[in-house]
Amino acid sequence: MSIENEQGGKGNIISRKARLTNTVSSMGKLPPQALDLEEAVLGALMLEKDALSAVIDILKPEIFYQESHQKIFAAIHMLFEKSKPVDILTVTSELRQQGTLEMVGGAYYITNLTNRVASAANIEYHARIISQKYIQRELIRISTDIITNAYEDTTDIFDLLDHAEKGLFDIAQNNLRRDTQKMDDIIKQSLATLEELRTKTDGLTGVPTGFTGLDRITGGWQKQDLVIIAARPAMGKTAFVLTCARNATVDFQKPTVVFSLEMSSVQLVNRLISGEAEIEQEKIRKGNLQEWEWQQLHSKIGRLTEAPLLIDDTPALNIFEFRAKCRRLKSQYDIQLVIVDYLQLMHGKGENGKGGGNREQEIGSISRALKSVAKELDVPVLALSQLSRAVESRPGLQGKRPMLSDLRESGSIEQDADMVLFLYRPEYYGITEDEQGRSQAGIGEVIIAKHRNGETGIVPLRFVGKFVKFTDLEEDFTAPTSFAADPSAGMYPSQDFEKQSNVIIRPSKMDDYNDEDPPF
Repeated sequence: MSIENEQGGKGNIISRKARLTNTVSSMGKLPPQALDLEEAVLGALMLEKDALSAVIDILKPEIFYQESHQKIFAAIHMLFEKSKPVDILTVTSELRQQGTLEMVGGAYYITNLTNRVASAANIEYHARIISQKYIQRELIRISTDIITNAYEDTTDIFDLLDHAEKGLFDIAQNNLRRDTQKMDDIIKQSLATLEELRTKTDGLTGVPTGFTGLDRITGGWQKQDLVIIAARPAMGKTAFVLTCARNATVDFQKPTVVFSLEMSSVQLVNRLISGEAEIEQEKIRKGNLQEWEWQQLHSKIGRLTEAPLLIDDTPALNIFEFRAKCRRLKSQYDIQLVIVDYLQLMHGKGENGKGGGNREQEIGSISRALKSVAKELDVPVLALSQLSRAVESRPGLQGKRPMLSDLRESGSIEQDADMVLFLYRPEYYGITEDEQGRSQAGIGEVIIAKHRNGETGIVPLRFVGKFVKFTDLEEDFTAPTSFAADPSAGMYPSQDFEKQSNVIIRPSKMDDYNDEDPPF
């Protein structure tokens, strides 16, 4: 053959390929698929009896692209559920009973499937490729629906956003599940965590609350925990979580986000400024500050300004928006703590919260979603919750302490929560003294009613109403940092000297010496 002929032959081949490519392109794009692997997997399932156990949690009938393959796998799955053997004969018989044998290609096609594979050695790898192709097709389907609906003028934009978020989330939930781990791998992870914790001397294993007694019981807010903080109105729920957010961000530099559905971001920041600068909230709200108070404010809010604290005051936030925002903030700022104020103001679906079921079911779905966000992002989620009026109707002053049955609107809140805390201030109900005669003025109790991974109990705190914050009780009994102009000033007991505090006083070892053996 001459060079010209050879070159002409190659040119004809290239030309034919180009024409074929153009023909395929003009017909449109084929959806992602792997028909040869589908046939190989189905054949392997009928060759080895243990093959299905390796892929039963990966494959579902709808994952297969070809309809006949969907029906064949459905028959195999049915035999598995009935604990019957899976082979050519049993699958053919099952399809015949369902009346779909001829529809899938007859017994000849079933037999031919086993000729396409020698063994089931690589069936799990093949099954994951089939699953990936299905995920690609689903993404294309959802994206196409979004594009089509976005061009429609009659489409409600918030419904479209809700539909898009839900579609993508369903794909992840239904197909991207975590693999089962072997015990030796889990033990290694556990030992590595214990080794890391051994180096810590403060006993904190999570995000610190900033309250000594609470940290001693909980070890801080733990990762993947859903913490419900509930109380009646005016008990200081927002003040408590704002203090926790301030402590985590200012004192420990833990990035935190607060979703405030009740108050604006400016109102929350004004509260933080009041507590940080120790200027009365009423003065900040009205702007009636003296010159020295302005100087005190600017000198003390420097650390607060630099704190990694994020505030989102989107009203009527639905759970899909919440999940999307948390994922974005986790990737951008690596948030370590999420706070929601408060749970009953969230919606389970859509812009106006209208969804299927009653309000109790909606609250249940919200609490489950909050728990899933905590696990997905590996962060603690603190959610405030209202209590029912059953607290007010109980007789006697001692009956005012909240109980788990007082959680409002849904028992699933208690079920989903890893920890349930109640806030209780006795003076709100006119209780001025406890059983031992100690003053209850400014005392707030954090009642740990449920603690899935630890002990329960009551932690007393000091509620400083004029600064809208909580503190440890010990902070009221600090020694003076300097003497006054009068040398004798401050050297005598103050009016608070005889008050009982949480500070433990131990006798000096100087008292162990006698007169015959002086210390000097």
